[in-house]
Amino acid sequence: MTDLITIVGSGQMATVAALILAEQGISVRLWAASRERADELRTARENRRYLPGFKFPDRVSITDDASAAFGGAGLIISAIPCQNLRGVWQKLAGSVAPGQPVASVTKGIEIETLARPTQIITDVAGARPMCVLSGPNIAAELAQRLPATMVAASDDAALAERVQRDLSTQWLRVYTNTDVVGVELAGALKNVIALAAGIIDGLRAGDNAKAALVTRGLVEITRLGTAMGARRETFAGLAGLGDLVTTCVSPAGRNRTAGEAIGRGRAVRDVIASMPSVIEGIPTTRSAVLLARQHDVAMPITEAVYSVLFEGQDVIKALGTLMSRGLRGED
Repeated sequence: MTDLITIVGSGQMATVAALILAEQGISVRLWAASRERADELRTARENRRYLPGFKFPDRVSITDDASAAFGGAGLIISAIPCQNLRGVWQKLAGSVAPGQPVASVTKGIEIETLARPTQIITDVAGARPMCVLSGPNIAAELAQRLPATMVAASDDAALAERVQRDLSTQWLRVYTNTDVVGVELAGALKNVIALAAGIIDGLRAGDNAKAALVTRGLVEITRLGTAMGARRETFAGLAGLGDLVTTCVSPAGRNRTAGEAIGRGRAVRDVIASMPSVIEGIPTTRSAVLLARQHDVAMPITEAVYSVLFEGQDVIKALGTLMSRGLRGED
């Protein structure tokens, strides 16, 4: 088991990771982006902004000093929103030792480069052992120690197994996987479908419609993933179907909640402004459409969400366009 782990970030998943690891007897050093934020966390000993009510154990220390954050850490967990990831790691790269392993919990695709989070970190901080943590993980449920599962995906089997041991508890079961591309794409693309599921909820279109959306959404995710070199079976597992179902049905899901507000007629810009946390599915929709066109993959649900978010399409018209597409066989 790793003696010391540094967590980069101060959002929900960073907080949950710190709580889980400390409970396992691991010392945790949590890095926050500003002195003000670090002081806020140190004083309250909890994340009142994003996950209130859960105190940091004594094993969790908090710093904003990049030069002191990574020394002696056997593992770094990166928990920064995708569109901010490159900028943060550009500031930190000089403080991270060559070869120091990183596990990423970030879900998204960078708009400018269409890079996945592990690709961004490698690009900025250099090649190193990388792991992806994903799955059906609602942060508040993890903090409450409700039963959950997770996937640790890496090309480095030893690293995946070490992350598995560090995070596994009596209530959290971690599985290993070697399909980094598939696990990372599944975690990003499910947020786009969750936006669509929320729109269905906002329109009160019914359970039949939502079941169809989730099912056909998984088909789209799988199409793009396999076109990009991922394994088809990954999308039927915890990082694919498991995460998709949770995100599309949970009232705590930011993307589904945002979609519901849009489905009820609220302007996209107002929904974004009202949410305290990043709605990763919105920028990921733009990236997903670009990737689909680049790989010549049909993703009609994703295209419909894009038309609502970025082209001002009315949600009823977008749904009508989906339903009136040419008839075909199921694939």
